[in-house]
Amino acid sequence: MQKIQPVILAGGTGSRLWPLSRELYPKQLLQLIDETSLLQTTVLRVGQLAEVLPPLLVVGEEHRFITRRQVDGLGLEGYTILLEPVGRNTAPAVCGAVEYIAVEQSEDTILLVLPADHLILKKEAFQEVVAAAAELAAEGKIVTFGIEPQHPETGYGYIEQGEGSAVLSFREKPDFETARNYLEKGNYFWNSGMFAFSVKTFREEMERLAPEMLSCMRESVLLGKRDGSFFRLDENAMLRCPSDSIDYALMEKTDKAAMVAADLDWSDIGSWHALWEVSEKDDDGNVVQGDVLLEDTRNCLIRSEDTLVATVGLSDMLVVETADAVLVAPLARSQDVKKIVSKLKTGRRSEFRLHRTVHRPWGSYTVLEEHARYQIKRITVNPGAKLSLQMHHHRHEHWVLVSGTARITNGDEVFLLYENQSTYIPAGVRHRLENPGVLELELIEVQNGSYLGEDDIVRFEDDYGRKE
Repeated sequence: MQKIQPVILAGGTGSRLWPLSRELYPKQLLQLIDETSLLQTTVLRVGQLAEVLPPLLVVGEEHRFITRRQVDGLGLEGYTILLEPVGRNTAPAVCGAVEYIAVEQSEDTILLVLPADHLILKKEAFQEVVAAAAELAAEGKIVTFGIEPQHPETGYGYIEQGEGSAVLSFREKPDFETARNYLEKGNYFWNSGMFAFSVKTFREEMERLAPEMLSCMRESVLLGKRDGSFFRLDENAMLRCPSDSIDYALMEKTDKAAMVAADLDWSDIGSWHALWEVSEKDDDGNVVQGDVLLEDTRNCLIRSEDTLVATVGLSDMLVVETADAVLVAPLARSQDVKKIVSKLKTGRRSEFRLHRTVHRPWGSYTVLEEHARYQIKRITVNPGAKLSLQMHHHRHEHWVLVSGTARITNGDEVFLLYENQSTYIPAGVRHRLENPGVLELELIEVQNGSYLGEDDIVRFEDDYGRKE
């Protein structure tokens, strides 16, 4: 059997799961069902396939370190993270992956393209349909996975199946009446966004149907640079690349499309209502997580991340609490959460982009209190990690060590700091924080000054290749 190269697309933001999902901490990185994130679950799922190669993950620059941390947490080796300097939708992302693999492997390699944020509960059935798709891909087909619909669904696109594995058409998200007609006809399937094809077939079809896109992404790979487990695509070439989805650019135009029907207990968890549907419920139909108290509450999704949430007399409602936002809506309106995210973006509010806790390659920081001229953060640094050697123009910093041992660079001085000890760093002084120990380091940072933005950082040295 031909070896399968998984390509995991992990560049989305999942705005319909706000306030839990943010631009800098998107849906695929969240633990929604169990103790593993959706990304980790996808990586584990493809690892169980027969004749499978280490995965290639396609992510945005801003998610690269937390993606690597999550994959490393699984003990996986030999994988590559393909970094997109700019987002250009799924077709360029797949093109970049194909061109990268074409350099590393043969044109006969079979690619299995999967979104990172889908839930599949029937693991053995998944392995069977992947094997069937790989056979069709080896015959020169571009294979899509059609999910057997369980009910009329207006949130998914549809695939119309012809004889055997033939695809007659792709249909956009329908209204309810049209979706019900699709279900009655029996040859319409939900479009899962999963694909299988050979490098050779994909390149030939893109050369015919979208040559400019293929050319730009080929150049972005040829001019790209490797950095350990990362491979960074060339930014200028990607900026010239047209933006389009793989469905529009390829699948709706090619005459080589084929479909395998898949009964997988699948969900793209594209909304809070979709998460409620696939989650374990209590005797009253509620999905509950966190510190929650219920009274006369039925068929609701209630999630607390930071503080106690209590409900009385609710039915068919959604309540999600995080440290900086609370969402309340009817479950049936959960698709409209994206409208709130659009308003946050229009108003230039930070809540669409990040949480109070922000992940960095060295650890994380949590904003505990924020005012015009001072800010308080809790900073955690991973064992062996260190922040950049940096300086601020407008703010002074006071560090109080809570636990662990810190190596501090403060101007010309380098010294160790222990629990309950502190140091002061004036504006304009070069400084660095390191964790030389084997346990996590935690400290409280008090900033004060005329400007406290994260862009007031001048980096002189950085282990993670970040720009100033």
